[in-house]
Amino acid sequence: MTRYVLIVEDSPAMRSFIASAIEALNDFQIVETSNGFEALKVLPRYKFDLILTDINMPDINGLELVSFVKKSTEYSHIPLVIITTEGSEKDQQKGLALGADAYLVKPFKVEVLQKVLKSYLH
Repeated sequence: MTRYVLIVEDSPAMRSFIASAIEALNDFQIVETSNGFEALKVLPRYKFDLILTDINMPDINGLELVSFVKKSTEYSHIPLVIITTEGSEKDQQKGLALGADAYLVKPFKVEVLQKVLKSYLH
């Protein structure tokens, strides 16, 4: 069974890093977008099993995306992980309060990301 993961990240290098970590786990179809606006356009096209999003992006930022997804009856069930450089306690509390299921601060080890992925994609 193929599972779909959406990566929303404006840095091509970070998108590639995250995609590589996911691909190592097998059986995942990865969809990449560079901002929240693009993410909103692809959401209806796939049945996503997980969304990974940065916070600081042009157009629609990650917090706005989290808020939209978690308030939507159609998408609110999708686990959502924030991956960002914004590591303060206040930032983490805000992201989790909006509905994010997990919060990873960059830089992080591949193993940490894979552990989080496995916990939501069993």
